[in-house]
Amino acid sequence: MRNFFRVFVIVACILGFSAARGALAANRDMIALQAQVQQMQEMIVSMQQSNDERYAVMHNLVQQTSDSVGKIAAQMNSLQKAAQEQQGAQGNSLQQLSGQMQSMNDSLDELRARLDKMSKTLDTMQSQQQTLAAGQPMQTGQTGQSAQPGQPGQPGTGSDQTQSAPAAQPPAPQAPPLDQLYQSAASDYNAAKYNLASQEFADVIKFYPQSTQAGNSQFYLGEIDYRAGNYKSAIDNYDATSSQYPGNSKAPTAQLRKAQSELALGQREAGIRDLRSLINRYPQTPEAMQARSKLNGMGVRIFAKPSAAHDAHE
Repeated sequence: MRNFFRVFVIVACILGFSAARGALAANRDMIALQAQVQQMQEMIVSMQQSNDERYAVMHNLVQQTSDSVGKIAAQMNSLQKAAQEQQGAQGNSLQQLSGQMQSMNDSLDELRARLDKMSKTLDTMQSQQQTLAAGQPMQTGQTGQSAQPGQPGQPGTGSDQTQSAPAAQPPAPQAPPLDQLYQSAASDYNAAKYNLASQEFADVIKFYPQSTQAGNSQFYLGEIDYRAGNYKSAIDNYDATSSQYPGNSKAPTAQLRKAQSELALGQREAGIRDLRSLINRYPQTPEAMQARSKLNGMGVRIFAKPSAAHDAHE
């Protein structure tokens, strides 16, 4: 009996030891698993912190970029507004300069006409003086006796006089001298006598079509119509100035006025086309600068695209 009890105690000890050993192994596995879970949690926390930091950095960058874009946009708007104001100021200055130059040209034309008249008067006086210095031609024959009526070759009575003296014809009306006619027209134009000036300028063109004054007269006919608001007639006169007198000093101004008249009539495309043509034909003139300013103020390209230019040409 005692031996059996010993065997039982030994077996129980062996079993308890085995159970304790298994429990210890399970405890170790649990500790290892808890350690792995702890490591994973720490890694997740670390990743969240890293992501939070990166998000904060990206958010700051986006905010800075947005602020920079806003500042640039504000600067662009300010620059654009300043450029528009400057263009407007330049346009007004150019228009004033063009008006002043036109007024100076008008005065210069009048002075030239006066100078031409004075030169003509001096030539006439010189010719008269030369005639007086040379003396009058003799009216009598070599013998000192006057020719008698009825002699051959002398006017007298009878059939000889009837045959040699045909009936007098009234003289054909002659045009006034160019300088006198143009000076009178310029004076009447500057005095705002536009009806009289129009007739005189038309006479210059009629009687002296190849003269420089004819080109000027054609331009001033357009100016008279433009000031009266007769834009359609003004366009015709300006167009004649540019086409018939391309070398005239007033041709650039005529083309600018033509474009302005077309815009006043609501003919936008025609006005733009003539402004571009002015820039191409006379690029270094004040009128070309004024045309550029006008196109910029209208928001129109100074030079059209090839397709658009081709369509406009057609």
